[in-house]
Amino acid sequence: MLDFGITFKPDMTPDRIVNITRQAEEAGFSYGWIFDSHVLWKDPYPLLTLMAANTRKMRMGTCVTNPVVRDPSVTASLLATLNQISGGRMEMGIGRGDSSRRVMGKKPTTLANLEESVRMIRDLCAGNEVDYEGQTIRLDWADEGVPPVWVAGYGPKALRCAGRIGDGVILQFADPYLIKWCLNFVREGAEEAGRDFSKIEVMSAAPVWVSDDLNLARDRVRWFPALVSNHVVDLVSRYKPEELPPELTAYISDRKGYDYLHHARVGSENAEFVSDEVVDRFCIVGPVEEHLRRLKELESIGVTQFNIYLMCGDEEQTVELYGEKVIPVCH
Repeated sequence: MLDFGITFKPDMTPDRIVNITRQAEEAGFSYGWIFDSHVLWKDPYPLLTLMAANTRKMRMGTCVTNPVVRDPSVTASLLATLNQISGGRMEMGIGRGDSSRRVMGKKPTTLANLEESVRMIRDLCAGNEVDYEGQTIRLDWADEGVPPVWVAGYGPKALRCAGRIGDGVILQFADPYLIKWCLNFVREGAEEAGRDFSKIEVMSAAPVWVSDDLNLARDRVRWFPALVSNHVVDLVSRYKPEELPPELTAYISDRKGYDYLHHARVGSENAEFVSDEVVDRFCIVGPVEEHLRRLKELESIGVTQFNIYLMCGDEEQTVELYGEKVIPVCH
């Protein structure tokens, strides 16, 4: 059975985020996520607190945070506190850091730091003692367990890291070919660490638009492959061309730059280079029947959660349509 989630770009009002979260839970969505980019948008943790206080079953977390904007001990304390508020319903999506770092003129952190930070956060949330820069620390009040950790990645090294340490992996596109390519590296990482790959959850995260008007639908989600292109540019700088599939890299050849102040914005000039073909692969657009076909295909290759990046306009209508016409069929 495929789980469904939603992700907010936290530029909505808090009241609206709460209302849509309630609507989504009633519609059958199991997860609620929020981007963590504290300069561009509101901080996610107060909003997650509101979401937790206004839901009963939905699990929720960051999609994604990183280990350097906040000290890992701070992140652990936030998650442990929210776990108490929510009754143990917190999750943590984490990566090396993209918009929250680059908008400040800084680079993403290293995978080694990511891996060590995840270990520390898990230990602290479990109430264990941690050696922190020579000082022993402990959250002796943390009593609601360890939030599952989802690791976001695109390149082989990050994906192997997800396989080594992640309870789940976050893949930001809905392209079956690229997801299968990514999962090969996740499997390698899991096997290297002696872990069971089949126990690792797989999230496909992408925007959707339900409509018979494909031109309209594509224009509502074209910003997303442009967002992904930031990660692809980073990969191209660090890997040999033959190590990366052209299905992932070729489309950035006409990219002329990226303005993070227009990050994840419908109609942004950032997306002018993105073709219809790339939109159709990375996102899910078209009538309900096409959404059902694509989701069935994703489930068949191992995706366990489809996470809608709910930031294309008419968000309430998208939740309603999926709740009425998609989720019941997929369940």
